[in-house]
Amino acid sequence: MVKKGFVLRIAPGMVDRVSEALQKDHLIIGWGRAQGLLDPELDWDQFREIIRKECYPDSVNLRKAGNAAGHMWRFIRDMDIGDLVVVPSGSEFYVAVVKGAAFYDETKTEEDSPYRRPVEWLNSKTPIPRAIAKSALVSRMKTQGTCANATDLVPEIEECLTIAASGAEPSFEKDLQSRLVKETLDEMRSGRMDSFGFERLIETVLRGLGAVETKVVPRREDKGIDIYATFLVAGAFRQVVGVQAKHFQPEPPVNSEVVHQLIRGIEEGQERVTLGMVITSGAFSDDAAAEAEAYGEEKGIPIELVDGEQFAKLIVEHGLREMR
Repeated sequence: MVKKGFVLRIAPGMVDRVSEALQKDHLIIGWGRAQGLLDPELDWDQFREIIRKECYPDSVNLRKAGNAAGHMWRFIRDMDIGDLVVVPSGSEFYVAVVKGAAFYDETKTEEDSPYRRPVEWLNSKTPIPRAIAKSALVSRMKTQGTCANATDLVPEIEECLTIAASGAEPSFEKDLQSRLVKETLDEMRSGRMDSFGFERLIETVLRGLGAVETKVVPRREDKGIDIYATFLVAGAFRQVVGVQAKHFQPEPPVNSEVVHQLIRGIEEGQERVTLGMVITSGAFSDDAAAEAEAYGEEKGIPIELVDGEQFAKLIVEHGLREMR
């Protein structure tokens, strides 16, 4: 059986329960009012309907219930014994291996944390700095939402565990990469880069990541999306990414208004966007992250927030094609 990977945010009801999870050797997820989800006879529609009825009875459509059901389905149905789960915690992360099936602890219902899984925490329950992880894993850890699939990143997760367990001093390559990331970030923020150049840089990076087509939107036509990038998934499925570019310093951080601009672009723009992104040379505020997550839950269109450090890491790891 192929070992799968997941990223899980342990904050049911917006309460950080990572410490409890470590103490109890559990994974924890919310939506506790939706009892009965452990029934293996439930099909997808029945599973989602329980969540809709108990958690989102006033919603005018199934988007919120469907989004929540996706997270819970991955937690209950998709995870298997032996799978790896990454749990972000600030600038660090923990890794666990699944040891048993999901269960429901009725004593935790009031805390909205009854759905759990037994795990063994790896690396002696010691957190791993995000700086060790490659950009793809860092990006997945920043994905808005509770439970995300990361099976494609299992080699990167295992590499982080190996580096952490070795206790080795940082290698020349890691030192060099760290310096290059810092220098790239400094150059984006204070070098020969304006907002137009930043858009061209993003376009170049997107092409380097596999976009088959990119388009920078002229400022006079900008409705909230600066760049469109088209990717072909499995060589056939077209995914259109709409990007809002913000050439900012770290302070003040990019706020929710920028996410609102992107949302307007998604809803009023030239193409049918399947993924939104805000890429900045700066940082993001908490309200920007909350707005992005809320839109993803409501509309089913995820919004990724890529800050300056993460973008610099992408540039260093993947290099640049010649800028046009």
